Amino acid sequence: MYTELEGGCLCGGLRYRITQAPIDAGYCHCRLCQRASGAPVVAWLTVAIAGFDYRRGTPAAFYSSPHSQREFCPRCGTQLAFRRRQDARTVDVTLASLDHPYRLAPQYHIWRQSRIDWFETADSLPRYEDAGPDSHEHSLTGPDSPAPSG
Repeated sequence: MYTELEGGCLCGGLRYRITQAPIDAGYCHCRLCQRASGAPVVAWLTVAIAGFDYRRGTPAAFYSSPHSQREFCPRCGTQLAFRRRQDARTVDVTLASLDHPYRLAPQYHIWRQSRIDWFETADSLPRYEDAGPDSHEHSLTGPDSPAPSG
């Protein structure tokens, strides 16, 4: 049986709930994630749209590409979600914004072609230079390369 996940932003103005089991979780090394977070990599989980809802507050959205938007707290700026702007089937949620982020570990690395040379992890997870083998199923897309889900 799946146990719901909850999370939110730094200031508490936005809260969300995940009511369905995540599809997967992974690290994204794309330039858009790097620039949006100010970090060399962002860990995301992917869940069906029907399994995610905001419980408190209304996020602001930034259209980071012609196809996708990033959702964040308009007060403290915490990035929480990423999804296609139209016909989204999934939403990606930042793992570190979960109340208990240790409950779900990343399973792979994507968009390694954009990896910053001075940053490397010591894990043995699969690594993909692009969106990975299941890119048509995910909303995560890299900024500098064409992708099927783009």
